Order: sequence, then C-alpha cells, then structure tokens
Amino acid sequence: MADLDNKEQTEMDPADMEDVEEVEEEETGEDNSKARQLTMQMMQNPQILAALQERLDGLVGSPSGYMESLPKVVKRRVNALKNLQVKCAHIEAKFYEEVHELERKYAALYQPLFDKRSDIVKATYEPTDEECEWKQDEEEELTVSKQEEMKEKAKVEEEKKDEEKEDPKGIPEFWLTVFKNVDLLSEMLQEHDEPILKHLQDIKVKFSDAGQPMSFTLEFYFEPNDFFTQTVLTKTYKMRSEPDESDPFSFDGPEIMGCTGCTIDWSKGKNVTLKTIKKKQKHKGRGTVRTVTKTVPNDSFFNFFSPPEVPESGELDEDSEAVLAADFEIGHFIRERIVPRAVLYFTGEAIEDDDDDYDEEGEEADDEEGEEEADEENDPDYEPKV
Repeated sequence: MADLDNKEQTEMDPADMEDVEEVEEEETGEDNSKARQLTMQMMQNPQILAALQERLDGLVGSPSGYMESLPKVVKRRVNALKNLQVKCAHIEAKFYEEVHELERKYAALYQPLFDKRSDIVKATYEPTDEECEWKQDEEEELTVSKQEEMKEKAKVEEEKKDEEKEDPKGIPEFWLTVFKNVDLLSEMLQEHDEPILKHLQDIKVKFSDAGQPMSFTLEFYFEPNDFFTQTVLTKTYKMRSEPDESDPFSFDGPEIMGCTGCTIDWSKGKNVTLKTIKKKQKHKGRGTVRTVTKTVPNDSFFNFFSPPEVPESGELDEDSEAVLAADFEIGHFIRERIVPRAVLYFTGEAIEDDDDDYDEEGEEADDEEGEEEADEENDPDYEPKV
C-alpha cells in the first residue's frame, strides 16, 4: 500500500503541482512554502507512508466518541432502540427457521428430477430423443455449413464407435469431472482418490424432519467397488438459528454448529487416508540400525468424512477451527451449488458464472491491484493482459 501511494505521489501531474505551489505561496508565504516542501519530501518516504497507513488502518471502525458525548436521557433512548434490535434478531431467527422448512418442502419437489439425473448418469435410464433435444440460444446457433461439418464429424465418430464396438454407459466420471472442475473441491482431491470417485454415482441432500433441530445430510452414493464395503457415505451438518445471548447483534442467519461424518469400512490395503512409511532408527549404545514401519495420516478427499469433533465446551484449538471453517464452507457449497447445478459444473458453464462474480469483486478492488501485480507475475499460470 505504501509503495502504491508513493507511486501515485511521484506521478502527480506537474501542472497540478504548479497549481498547488502557486496557491500555497499566495496563502502561506515563503516560510510555510519551505515547510510544505519538507512535508512533501517526507511523504515520499515509503517508511513514513507505511507508518501513516498503519495509523489510519487502526482508526478504521474505532468509535468516534459521539455516543459518549450524548446526554444521559438520549443514551436511555438509544438503549431502547438496541432492545428493539434484539427483538428483531429473534424474529429474523424465526424467519430463517421457516425458510429451512420451505427448503425442506421444495427439496421433495426437486428430488424426482435429481433422481432422474442420477438414472441417466449411471445408465439405468436412457433419455428419449425429445428429452435430449437442446434448443440453442440465437448466439449459439450454427451456420448451415457448420452444421453439415458437425454432422459429418458425428457420422465419422459413430462409424469409429461401431468399429471399436464400444458404447459407454450413462455419463462416465460425471461426479469426478464436477469435482475436478471446482477449485474448492479439486484442491482436496489426490491422485489416489480419483479411481474411487469414478464409482460415485450421486450426491443427495436430506433435510431434518419437521420439528427437529435444523440440520442437513450429504449422502454420497457409490456403486459396488473394491475400495470399501458401503454404498453410501454420509456427512451431517447441525445448524442453529438463534441469536447468541451474549452477542445478539452478531446474528446473521443460521450457523453450522458441528458436523458428523461416518466410518468408512475400507477393504484391506485400500485405505487412502493412511499411508505406511519406513524409518531407520540407530541404537544409541550398540550403533545397530533397524527399520521401523509406521502408519501416518495421508492427504485425501475422504478425510472429509472424518471431521474434528467439537467438544461440549465448544472450544477448539486454532488448527481445528481452521479445518472446521473450511469444512463448513465445502459442505454448504455442495448443498447450495453443486447438487442443484451439477450438470453446469460438469460442462463448466457454472464455473464461468462464478468467475463473472469474482470479476465484479475485482473491479471494486482496484486499489489492491498494484499489490497483487508481483504475485501474478510469479504465478506460472498467469497470463498478462493484452
């Protein structure tokens, strides 16, 4: 920030500087003009600018002292407004509880469509020609020549398939492709996870029953495989829509209070969440060396089903808090975006929409562009703008 400010200072238009100098000299005289020049030199010092910026950052959000200056009778009325605000928070909590019930109701309406999606993916249902017809937007409509070219290409592909006598069933690797297309999920994937996720056939969201505490469960459906015995892996998130009595103004909708995974019954030698390492140990006295085999945790997407437990006290160390925060974000994203719009993440269209959202945020953060410039240049995937 300091370097950016300094850059802007030194690149000030000379004509503007002349205007400033003329006004200052007219108003303050020669002595003050020297003081002004000294100030300008100091402000061009990056260390001074950094110290000033740090001081300004410390003032952001600090109380202005206005409340303390109010008469006692006005403070009483402000307290009354705050009590009203607490009541608003409790009404808002009830609102979100009803939203959850509405979600549960509409989930039942969505589910038949999601079930049919699953049947197509795993090849238990073959869609009709009418169901497969997709009307393109006017911008996407192809010219006659292009259509002929595509038909010819399709014909060649069909002939090639007939020769090879291969007919892929359903949509192979549908969910694995979705995961690989989404940064939030692809970061969790390891190479040894991919053969397992090729067997993933569906993900469902189940909401808690009416009258029960708020929660939702992610259900991952697998076809029979050589890696574990179950066909369904689950992850349940418990939520709360209730203002905190000690800090009611912090309420901003339902929050996830904890989550519970499931125990995976791994087949022998197939547990990708563990790895075996060998270490050599030297005896201090005899000097002999022995090799010790040790099993340690291994990075894997399937660690998602073994989240840290939240103690009854609710107190966690920093590492566990960070893991849970990331876990909550992933669970919420799968529920809110991945399951409802899976085909668009498979094709990449939803990724483009997400990128557009980030572009808008980037336009609002122009002040930080200078700071990120160096990092972008060091990024091997960074492509400079033309």
